[in-house]
Amino acid sequence: MIALSPGMAAYLADAILMLHVGIVAFVVLGQFAVLLGAWCYWAWVRNVWFRLVHVLLMVFVVVQAWLGALCPLTTWEQHLRSLAGQASYRESFIEHWLSRLIFFEAPWWAFVTTYTGFAALVVATWWWVPPGAFPLHRKG
Repeated sequence: MIALSPGMAAYLADAILMLHVGIVAFVVLGQFAVLLGAWCYWAWVRNVWFRLVHVLLMVFVVVQAWLGALCPLTTWEQHLRSLAGQASYRESFIEHWLSRLIFFEAPWWAFVTTYTGFAALVVATWWWVPPGAFPLHRKG
């Protein structure tokens, strides 16, 4: 195993946190972009690779939630924070940061329910706004 200095562990923990925030933003904002893009006829929202990565990330999140598992990024970040001598959190990334953002404490099942509902929306959008060819003009 590679020994990390506390400073390097803290740096890597922050990098993982930024990556995690980016992934969450991609999933949440990507969903809004797909819905808005369908309405505005933006062809890029039907890109198969974008949509496949988007739906697979959300399915991964909801499966983890149902299994009661923390995200691997959360676990990795917490381990690095511990190596750096920093405090870490015990709950999921979203539960920890979202609860602080909106000053709302909720049990784990509330987050599982939210993840599940959002995943259902993402999967349903796959059929409402299917990836692939997009009409080049509005009908009607």
